[in-house]
Amino acid sequence: MSRRFRGESIHKVDGKGRVSIPAAFRRVLEEHDPDYALGLNPNLIIVYGNINRKFLEGFSIASMNEVDEKIAALPRGSKARRMLERMFSGQALHTNIDETGRLVLPQKIREKIGIINDAVFVASGDTFQIWQPDAYAEHEAKIDLWYDDKENDFDPLFLLEGCLLYTSPSPRD
Repeated sequence: MSRRFRGESIHKVDGKGRVSIPAAFRRVLEEHDPDYALGLNPNLIIVYGNINRKFLEGFSIASMNEVDEKIAALPRGSKARRMLERMFSGQALHTNIDETGRLVLPQKIREKIGIINDAVFVASGDTFQIWQPDAYAEHEAKIDLWYDDKENDFDPLFLLEGCLLYTSPSPRD
């Protein structure tokens, strides 16, 4: 089983837009970059499209290849395909991590989501998100409100019921 992004952390962004990527995230990017070799810098894709998103989304090369394959399977010229191509190809930055483990976020991209001094990195399985801290706090508050509607013993794994990989606990548990 391959590595996935896990965890969250906040990192300083300097005046040139350089920000350190969590070390564990770098290992995932290395593993999922077919061109990566020891001594080289792993590649990644930062998707900044879609005005409704308040975050940037980081994709490993392998994850983006999966998205590209799914988009290519849509009918050529269809509205859905054109929109997805624009977002995942046109409104995306192909970049790499430098020798010091940092990523450069161009000013245009930082301005899009309001990043000035800090960036919050949040794992999302096969991708990760980069948030402006206040926007992330607001997002987290919405998730907390969602949980408030649930019973005290609510188990989030219940949401996976019906998925092939999920098996409900036996009555003995």
